[in-house]
Amino acid sequence: MTVSLRYLLDTNTISSLLRDPHGRVAQRISAVGEKSVCTSIIVASEMRYGARKRGSVRLSHHVDVILSAMELLPFEAPADEQYARIRDDLERAGTPIGPNDMLIAAQALCHNLVVVTANDREFSRIPELEVENWLS
Repeated sequence: MTVSLRYLLDTNTISSLLRDPHGRVAQRISAVGEKSVCTSIIVASEMRYGARKRGSVRLSHHVDVILSAMELLPFEAPADEQYARIRDDLERAGTPIGPNDMLIAAQALCHNLVVVTANDREFSRIPELEVENWLS
């Protein structure tokens, strides 16, 4: 049986998994199935930057292990069109969010994924985006 992706893990969710590999995030992944979670190349970039900034070989290794265990979605069309729409809508409403969050949201919408984040206040500004917080 093939399990389709359902959840896109945001940076703060993966960071929590790194800090507590047997905690809430790990338990939720176990409940939904490892094959139903993925992350974005944008999130992977943020995670790798964070490890590099800290100068920690150990942290870099743990990031590599976590990222290698899940599907990594590339940023590709039509996510660029979704991004443009999201950004325009949010700017017109005067409720912008971070640029990386808009890219992540665009990917999630293109793949019909739920964004799993502790930053649900920002992501919830995109009405058609489904968001869950596994950390609260």
